[in-house]
Amino acid sequence: MEDVAIIGAGIGGLTLALELHRVGKTCKVYEAVPSVAPLGVGVNLLPHASKVLANLGLEDALTATSVLTEESAFFNRFGQLIYSEPAGRYAGYAFPQYSVHRGDLQLMLLEAVRERLGPHSVVTDHRATGVRSLSDRILVQMENFAGTQKYSEVQARVAIGCDGIHSALRRQFYPDEAEARYSGIMMWRGVTVHDRFLTGASMVRIGSLATGKVVAYPLNPRLEDAPDKQLINWVAEIEVPEADQSTGADSRSYLAEVFKDWTFDWLDVPGLIRGADTILRYPMIDRDPVDRWTFDRATLLGDAAHPMVPRGSNGAGQAIIDAHVLAEKLVSEDDPSRALAEYEQERLPATNQIVHANRTFPPDLILQETLERTNDQPFDDVTDIFTEEELRSITRRYQDVAGFSLTALEGEE
Repeated sequence: MEDVAIIGAGIGGLTLALELHRVGKTCKVYEAVPSVAPLGVGVNLLPHASKVLANLGLEDALTATSVLTEESAFFNRFGQLIYSEPAGRYAGYAFPQYSVHRGDLQLMLLEAVRERLGPHSVVTDHRATGVRSLSDRILVQMENFAGTQKYSEVQARVAIGCDGIHSALRRQFYPDEAEARYSGIMMWRGVTVHDRFLTGASMVRIGSLATGKVVAYPLNPRLEDAPDKQLINWVAEIEVPEADQSTGADSRSYLAEVFKDWTFDWLDVPGLIRGADTILRYPMIDRDPVDRWTFDRATLLGDAAHPMVPRGSNGAGQAIIDAHVLAEKLVSEDDPSRALAEYEQERLPATNQIVHANRTFPPDLILQETLERTNDQPFDDVTDIFTEEELRSITRRYQDVAGFSLTALEGEE
């Protein structure tokens, strides 16, 4: 019987497997889909998350498949720079900020798990449907992905739900929970081969939710066959009332109209949209925080525990930090149920605070403030609108809440 049954082979679940292996705990990962494939688009890993992965010996592998982000920059919809600040090591952190394709990150973690824990450490086509806690172990009910075959119950000392925003464990713990909360923002995401822009390692946020907003950053330093090109991850965000969520069903033509004038001398936004092979469209959603994740010998991690709207580059990172904290609790506490409770006690208040911060004052609040102060008009000089300290304080406030301010991480060294 394993020490831990991990439900879900996403970024959080795979990181947890590596963390448990590091501290000498046995585990097995159960993934619903029949085969793990490199899905998704780009994610950013902030220094507090990249520190965890570096301490797992993954820094070289991660660096090889990503971009070390140099700066975070904010522009209005006319392409004018509002504010820029260095990121990761360029800001003095001991660890980088990475821009990486989510699929590449997941496959890198999967390869490390299979190499360190064995080829059978990740079991696919096993979808968890519920758990039963006994006095000395927990039973996880499983079925195949299609739901046509039930499997024997998996036994472990504890079970961790790393199965995302639609978690089966969370649904068991909170059967009357409301559907995921729509933020009022629709997102379109794509990746496009495009000219290098700005530093070649810049993450930019442009516009505002009221008029249309775009986030863009490169996923590789350069393409081998075209050194002046990069694979650019982009996200378009537009306020769409809940009743009008069908807006933009023809994504490419809809976005082309919204962003038709966004051709700047440093980035061609319409070109990004035209050049994407596939455009993914989905609502920006989260869930209201709950006051408990742990029930007997089971707990939640990552998006299953604290799904948050992706406005602070923090979703994957917080799952990675969850995994580190949980492994430390399990190795330092003889009673596994108490270890889960201690993990919850440390992580739940911190992540619930970030859920609320992403709703109310994420880093891109700078964009909304600019819109309001300029009445959505170009400016002559940004210093007529903001002081440097005002701009810096917005991003610092978010860094403090999210736990990755430079002083906070220096204090952990």
